[in-house]
Amino acid sequence: MDQKTVSLLPCPDYTEAEAALRKVLEPIGGLDWVTPGMKVAVKVNLVTAMKPEAAGTTHPALVAALTKLLLERGARVIVGDSPGGVYSAAYLSHVYAVCGLKAAEEAGAELNRDFGQAEVENPDGKVLRHFTCTAWLLGADAIIDFAKLKSHGMMGFSGAVKNLFGSVPGTMKPEYHFKYPEHSLFADMLVDLCAYWKPRLSLMDGVLAMEGNGPTAGTPRPLGVLAASFDPYALDLVCAGLVGLGREQAPTLEAAFRRGLAPESFREVPILGPFDALRVTDFQNLAVHNSLLFAGNGKNPLLRAFSAFAGRVLRSRPRLRAADCAGCGVCARVCPAKAITIVAGKAVIARQSCIRCFCCQEFCPKGAMRVHRTVLAKLAGRL
Repeated sequence: MDQKTVSLLPCPDYTEAEAALRKVLEPIGGLDWVTPGMKVAVKVNLVTAMKPEAAGTTHPALVAALTKLLLERGARVIVGDSPGGVYSAAYLSHVYAVCGLKAAEEAGAELNRDFGQAEVENPDGKVLRHFTCTAWLLGADAIIDFAKLKSHGMMGFSGAVKNLFGSVPGTMKPEYHFKYPEHSLFADMLVDLCAYWKPRLSLMDGVLAMEGNGPTAGTPRPLGVLAASFDPYALDLVCAGLVGLGREQAPTLEAAFRRGLAPESFREVPILGPFDALRVTDFQNLAVHNSLLFAGNGKNPLLRAFSAFAGRVLRSRPRLRAADCAGCGVCARVCPAKAITIVAGKAVIARQSCIRCFCCQEFCPKGAMRVHRTVLAKLAGRL
């Protein structure tokens, strides 16, 4: 079977999670590759402490179900992530509890308690040749990438490739945003991470997805889909297609396509399951202007100047909804460019310093930071 094959399953809720996982895995060979004694790391999406019904994290019912299937094969299962924040036992214990991962522990999984960090070399990386990682993943015989289908302020789409950013310790994430501020560079860094870790299996929880102001302050959207593939890039391409996004609207997909890791369109991916029946046309996505194709080959100075001007006026940017701002200062603390201050109890963004990484939007506990599209960008989109 083609390793890029994506299996799609209609799954209206989480009540029959174990049966659903068996069914979505069966067409691609299930877990036949798992052998007794294998140490399997399940890298879930625990972006922050959010209850399962908020649709920001991998649902615990699915994680518990996957644990049972792996234990049947004689594997040792360790579940974990490094969300934004301090990578410590106290903080992760809180995140585990709020996200409902006690269910996975009761099913027989170990929740990662190794908070060590390691320096690794990545000579094949395009932009990321050396990085600091969470050490627990290095000891695994195989990694299962269990992502959550969500919109994303900076990347447009949060899926299997983006999920592996959780291999970077939480407090170091702002450094990576500052080092790779452009969408295309950040996407290349994410693809470098994915290519380094080489997940053995990738799964997507789109049963209850998140649209709008994702990846943490968006709106839960029932999509009723569970997806699986041995190829994280194909999985993302197909799942992005389900919510109306092509590779041009998701920088990680574009970066993977440029490297020959993903085809041009989801239509070129072998799909097992009712793609057209599961596809929606009104998903609230966030526009990302990663590149401007009219810049040509970069050699014409007039086109370069026009491209630079267009990039400034068309690119989305974070904007505060003042009525929702509690003045808590989270945005100021996570901003890698130190472009935010709290003045008279409200966040103020220094536009000349903002690198449009959307960390403030991602981690604002009140959802007060929004992705703002300029009037010209909205007009261009309609045209």
